[in-house]
Order: sequence, then C-alpha cells, then structure tokens
Amino acid sequence: MLEFENVSKSFWTGRGRKVILDRASFRVELGQSLGILAPNGTGKTTIINMMAGLEKPDEGVVRKSCRVSFPLGFMGGVVSRHTARENARFIARLYGLDPDYVEAFSRWVCGIDEYFDMPVGTYSAGMKARFSFSLLLAIEFDIYLIDEGMPASTDVEFNRKAGSILKDRLKTATVVVVSHQAETLEKFCRSAAVLRNGRLHMFDTLEEAKRMYDYAT
Repeated sequence: MLEFENVSKSFWTGRGRKVILDRASFRVELGQSLGILAPNGTGKTTIINMMAGLEKPDEGVVRKSCRVSFPLGFMGGVVSRHTARENARFIARLYGLDPDYVEAFSRWVCGIDEYFDMPVGTYSAGMKARFSFSLLLAIEFDIYLIDEGMPASTDVEFNRKAGSILKDRLKTATVVVVSHQAETLEKFCRSAAVLRNGRLHMFDTLEEAKRMYDYAT
C-alpha cells in the first residue's frame, strides 16, 4: 500500500507560492492501479517524486508498506561518466540483486549495442530514456511509478519489447501513472484522479475523471 495523509506541497516561484497539493489524502492499494490527470506545469512529477521518496512533503505523511519503484526516466542514481554496464551493476547492488542478471537484462532490453560500454553522458536523450526504462524493468516492484507513459523513443523494436515486458509485469503489479492525456492512462488503469488547484479529485472510473478534466481545461 502507498498512502498520502494530509499531504501539502508548494514551491516559491519568485512571484508567489505555487501549490501542488493542499492537504491531500488518498491511498493506492496493491492490485488497483491509479491514473492522475493534470495539465502540464501543475506538479505531476513532484507528486511522483514524493511517492518515490525523492521529495518530501511540506506537511503530512507519505507511507509505503511495499516496494515502490523509482520514476520512469529517473536518472538520479546513474553516473554520467560511467558506462551503462557499470551503472547497471551498481544499481543491482543497491537493490541486492545479481549484477550479472541486471546487466544482461538491461543490455538486452535497451538494445544500444556497443554504446552500452560507453559513458552514459555521451548518449542521446532517447538512448538515456531506453537505458533508464531497462533498469526499471530489471527490478521487480510492487508499485511502478510512470510519468507520462513510455519513454520517448522512435525505436519500434524497443517500444515493442519494453511495452510487452511492462504489460506482463503489470499482471501482478500495480502502477501509478500521471499524464496530461487521458489516452496514456487508458493503457494502464481503470480508476483515476484529477489534479486541479492543489486538490486531488478521486473517481472510480477513468471516464468520470476524464469528464471533469475536459470540463476544467
């Protein structure tokens, strides 16, 4: 279970305080994936980061009683001067996994060939996205955190392979996905919430959430 209890979060923008969440309380039960609809610039990534423990709330409590992933696309644990091979083995040790397995799995999924043995800092944005997603899939979590769906990649084979693995993984896992597009949420969940003016409005179905989101925007 992942739970927010009276969580508030805001930032100072230079002109005033931007409220991301205002005393929000909700929970994500295992087996009940959740989508969050919100326009760009309203704090979707901040919410995902708080779920992962990368950011702390100003007030309230975030509780986790299961294994929650790092966000899709998060490169905070990756050292740019090291190769993908070195990074994959380092991440494996952090999670207590077999470095040989994580390296081999990541190498196979991201499919960047000889670049896997080159510094990550030399990669294009698409290659970095593929590598980070391969690390996410190499580790089995109870809840997966996804910001805006699949990574931006034009590689058809990677999208097919990674999408198939994620679909299979989600048969036994739970996902929280945030996006400004309802179409992205349809791939992962049935229930959804709408983030508006710091308030998180929960709905039993994605269709109900979509109606409010379309009306509000």
